This record gives sequence, C-alpha cells and structure tokens, in this order.
Amino acid sequence: MPCEVKPRFLVLYGSQKGQAQSIAEVIVEEAEEHGLVAEISCLDEEKYNLEREKAPVVFVVSTTGDGEPPDNTLQFVKKIKNKTLPTDSYKHLCYALLALGDTNYANFCNCGKTIDNRLQELGAKHFYATGHADDGVGLELVVDPWLEGLWEAIKGASSKMASDKDVYFPDKSGVSSARETPDLSPPDVKLNCLSLTDNQNKNTACASVEAVSRSITISDSGPASSIDSPGFAIQTDDVSKSAPEIQTENNEVSHAILDASLTHSLPPLSGSTLNVPALPPPYLDVTLQENTLEQTNVLDKETLNELPISRAVQLTRGDSVKTSLLLELDISAHPIMTHQPGDSFDVFCPNRDSEVVELLCRLGLQDQGNHHVKLSLRKDTKKKSAQLPPYISENSTLQYLFTWCLEIRSVPKKAFVRALVEYTADSGQRRRLQELCSKQGAADYNRYVRDTNLSVLELLTAFPSCSPPLSLLIEHLPKLQPRPYSAASSSLMHPGKLHFVFNVLELPACSGRPAGRLGLCTGWLSDLVNPILVHPGKSESPGSPAWPMIHVSLRPNCSFRPPSDPSVPFVMVGPGTGVAPFIGFLQQREKERQMKPEAVFGETWLFFGCRHKDRDFLFREELEGFVSSGTLSYLKVCFSRDDQEQPQTTASLAGPRYVQQNLLLNSQHITSILLNQNGCLYVCGDAKNMAKDVNDTLIGMIGAALQVDQLDAMKRLAVLREEKRYLQDIWG
Repeated sequence: MPCEVKPRFLVLYGSQKGQAQSIAEVIVEEAEEHGLVAEISCLDEEKYNLEREKAPVVFVVSTTGDGEPPDNTLQFVKKIKNKTLPTDSYKHLCYALLALGDTNYANFCNCGKTIDNRLQELGAKHFYATGHADDGVGLELVVDPWLEGLWEAIKGASSKMASDKDVYFPDKSGVSSARETPDLSPPDVKLNCLSLTDNQNKNTACASVEAVSRSITISDSGPASSIDSPGFAIQTDDVSKSAPEIQTENNEVSHAILDASLTHSLPPLSGSTLNVPALPPPYLDVTLQENTLEQTNVLDKETLNELPISRAVQLTRGDSVKTSLLLELDISAHPIMTHQPGDSFDVFCPNRDSEVVELLCRLGLQDQGNHHVKLSLRKDTKKKSAQLPPYISENSTLQYLFTWCLEIRSVPKKAFVRALVEYTADSGQRRRLQELCSKQGAADYNRYVRDTNLSVLELLTAFPSCSPPLSLLIEHLPKLQPRPYSAASSSLMHPGKLHFVFNVLELPACSGRPAGRLGLCTGWLSDLVNPILVHPGKSESPGSPAWPMIHVSLRPNCSFRPPSDPSVPFVMVGPGTGVAPFIGFLQQREKERQMKPEAVFGETWLFFGCRHKDRDFLFREELEGFVSSGTLSYLKVCFSRDDQEQPQTTASLAGPRYVQQNLLLNSQHITSILLNQNGCLYVCGDAKNMAKDVNDTLIGMIGAALQVDQLDAMKRLAVLREEKRYLQDIWG
C-alpha cells in the first residue's frame, strides 16, 4: 500500500523578542503528533511564497512599540499594504492568525490586526478564528486554548482545500464576504475573538478566546501517572506532601495551615489533578573546555557606540519616593549618533557580577567560569526548528555567556518551569513546580512568578532540590535585551551631547525574593555614575574624574517628533520621567525661535505631574524658563501627594492631582487644538495607568466637544492616531 501523505501547512511568524517565534516553533514541533507536516519561516525570509501557497497558513505575530510591527515583519507589512495590489491577490489563501499584544498599551495587537484586516481585503479567508493574546494578564490564557483547537481546524481546512478547487467564493462586488466562509472550526472549540478597546476592563482579555476542552480525570488516590495528549501531559504527584504535617495532641496527623507562597499551595489547588504542558524537547549539547582562546565580544560594533558618561545629576531630593537621574553622554566623536527630538536609543548593560557568580554557584559551575562553552545540536532532538543561538559566539566563556548573552533576570516561562520538574528530587517541590506551570495553577504562577518579576536564580533558590543542567538554561533563557531610553535634549542646544533621564527601579521583596533589588539597567547605571553623581543643591566637583563608558545604539523614532511645520500647535503630556522627550522638544523649539524670529510658531502646552512640588518636580527651572521666554505657552502642573499632607481645610481647596484631571479642566482648549487647528498631542510615560487614563479622558473630551457617543469618540481618536497626530511613547 502506498504511504499516506500527511497534510502540510505553513507557519509564519513575526517576533521582536522571541515570544511569537517560540509559539510558532511549538506549533511546528507538535504538528507530527497530529499527523501533520509543518514548515516554518520568519516573515522577512524569502523561502515561502504566499502568492502560490495552496496549504493552510498559520501566522503568529507580535506588536512592538506604539503598535508597530516587529523588525522582522516590517517588509511584509509594507508589501501587503501596497494599495496597488489587486483585491483578489490572496483569494487562494486560507489562514489562521494568533496576535500577541499587551492591553497596557493603546494599540493592542495592532500588528496582528493590521495583517489580518489587510489579508481579508486582499481576498484571503480564515479557516480558524483569530486569537488576541494579552501579555498584560498572561499570554497563555488565550494561547493555550487557541492551540488546542487549532489542530482539528487545520485538518478540516486541508481536507476542504484538497477536495475543492475554490473553497471560498467572492461576492458580486469582488470582495470576499466573511459570511461565506465555511465553518471549519472544530466542534469542541468555541472561539470568541473580540477586538479590545482601551476602556475595556483588562479582564476581558481573558475571554478573548474561550475553549471547551476535553475532560480527562485521574484519581487523586492513584499513583503518580502521566497520560500523553496533544500539547499536554496530565500528571499527578503524591499530593499529601503539598502541605507540611504536624502532630496534634491526640497524636493525629494533620496538615499545617499556612499562607500560600511561591513554594507552598493551598486547597483546592494542592489537591487537584493537574494539566501541565508537554515536556519541551531538549535540543542542545553543551560542553565546557578550559580557556585557551581569547574571549570574543559578541556586541555588534557596527551598530554600537562606546560612549563616555560626561555628567550625572540627581534630579530628585533625597527624601523622594523615586530617585531620578539625568545622564549626559559625550557623542562628539560619534557623528552617527546625530539625533532628533523624540528619538530614543538602546543601552546595552551586563547582568550583575554578583548574580552571575551566584548563578554559577547554584549550578555547581563556580570553578568553570573561564571555561569556553561549546554548543552543538543534539542528534536525537525532536525539536523541528532547532538551531544554535545566534547571539552566543563560538568563543564565549561561561562567565561571559551569563554576563552579556542571556537574560538571567527574565521571568521563567511555564515551559521552563515544566522542564525544571524533571530535575527536581524532592516530591513536594516537584509537585509545586507542576502546579505553577499547570492550567489549574495559572493564578499562582501569575501571582508568585510573573507579577513579581521573579528571576531564574530566585526560582532555583526557592527550590533547592532542583539541579538543572547548563544546557536547559541556554535553551530557555532569552537573549539579553538592551534597554531603551528617550533622548531628553536637543542637539541644537547641546551639540555633541545626548541627555537621558530615568528612575532607578526598585523591585520589592516578595515570596521568593527575601530582599528587594534594583532594576537591572537602572541599578547598573546608578552604581556606575555614583562617583561623579551631583546631588540636589550641590555643585559639580572641579577636575576631570574618570568618565564611565557604556554601549549605546541609536533608535530613530520617525513619528514621535514635533510637527515639521512650526505653526502647528501641539500638546505634551508627560508626568514624571515622561517629560524627558519634551525637554528635547522645547530645547529645539527655543533654538528655532532664536534662529527664525520672523517665523510663526504655534501654541505649546505641557501637562506635567509628580508627587511633590519640592521633591520631584523634574526640570522645574528649565520649564519655567521656557514659559518666560514664550517657548512654552502653557505649563500645567499637578502634585498628587502634596494636598494629602496639608490640613483638611487646605486640601479641600487643592487643585487637580493627576494630568488627566488637568486635561479635563482645559478640555475646550485641547479639543480645539486637536479638532479645529490640526494640532498634535503627545503622551509619554507609564502605560499601565497614566496612558490609559489619559486615553479615556480624551475620549470623553472629544465626545463632549462633538456631542457624540463613546464609540464615535473612540473612532475619532483612532483617526487622530492614524494621522500621526495622537502619538505615544509609553512603557509598562
């Protein structure tokens, strides 16, 4: 009998930091278990041809920045957005799409939505409903059920495409109608993929994809067991050890009632049957060789510049809740670093030496830090897309690997936690790790691992019987990522210099972290500049101390810029360190006004907020100087904590506490600038709270100005965003 030909499908991904790529690779790896053959490609590669693709296609794409496509997806998006493409260019294409995003940012899943909408405009059709996964609450809440229902949908689509010459039929206008799409979703999966709006509750994201899963029950009283199912291994361990035993007065054994923690669970989770992910297939062989070669620096010297920090100033008082620092880089010897207001740049920082040493000790490799790491692919690996990490050079030492190559501060993914189970000797600790990576333990994983930004080292410290091999960490730890910062200066006012501002991040103690710690890059920078740091109220020391050096790469921002026409009015919203790029805006505007006194300049508004007027009013003297010179038309400030420290009678007369309240007080002027004067509005700062509140306030202001309902106001704001007149530079 002839061999049965397995249905084939194509997986295409667009990924900025590796999450979308990782999910795409999981799909490829699991395809064979479902009797399918999968091919995988990055969207910027040329080894696929969508114009002729006859098999189902699965897209997995993330969104970066202010709703932008990942770097390896830009060309594809540009290609399909070409307005000259015929509307039937992809009428043959049958696809599914999983979009990754974060509802803390306004343009949730924007890249995925852009690709999805454009493919349908070009005639392509879904064979499975689109999933929108929210990293703000946990990608797995959508990703897991979406993947579970994908397989039957692919099989159904493959069968239809094999039997029908043309599965989908365009309507009379020539544009494909979504109502004519055959229902190829599997019967046991219900998909409800709604586009989330900014003012919806974040919890709505959890319902972006709902799945009715197969129910498999294992008796808790039975022995530890493992049943394989597509994508999952359902396991139970001896649950009796999930809580410590104590002896009662009647010599009866009972379980101690303790608070839940990273290492300890409570009922019902502690007694539940668990659905845990399938074990990720190992794919690397790692050997260590004594150091005989010189260490090779893997940092890209073509795009990186090593710059001296020529000045460091603390902008906040010592009793401020947050410590804000301004650093000045000397870029005079690096003409490639020429920047414009609104640009940002990457700082490449190493992992902390103390944490690297501690991690090596935890792995039992403290005496081999100078050994070279040799990587090769395992011959027996089942990982279909296995490849050597391109960011690890051939001559890296173990110390260098953990210092400059791997993100050892990264939050352990569930797949990594699942793999750690196999190397954990204590049954109680094994059980807890299984809980943390299981469906049933999702809330505990979020609470004790994800939301606390627990690091790999902290997790391993909490589970002392876990002894993973070095290869496991190299397989699962992502590439060490640079940290982006906004330029806080204008090259017109400060030629040869580049300023940036940041708060020194402090991560508090928590379950699994006995003591607090500083953010990786901000803590490193703070320590680096401590010898030259100028504190509030003190002048700079004379002399030329040794300037510390850092590696920097420019990231031009082509949209977050002041209007090219100086007569266009614009509004800036930047509380705290969010004011940084607007200092560059205003410095540029001041120099332009001096160089072109005859030119017409539009109004400028700045909404700034902080906790205390006398402790953390950043750039106060400079901003008041801009007002005096006429560069800044209106400076609207508010202080969220000052009124709380004053007598009640005084506090009752206090003004607005937050920037969105100040916006509302000036609603008539701001809406006139946006709706009648073709002006622009810029928002910079915290995405999780401030940016959302400002966005909601703008919707209300526009609705009141135009006398329309909330939906129409949201659409009007979306138009401003599309016109690049409502721009955000925000972070989580």
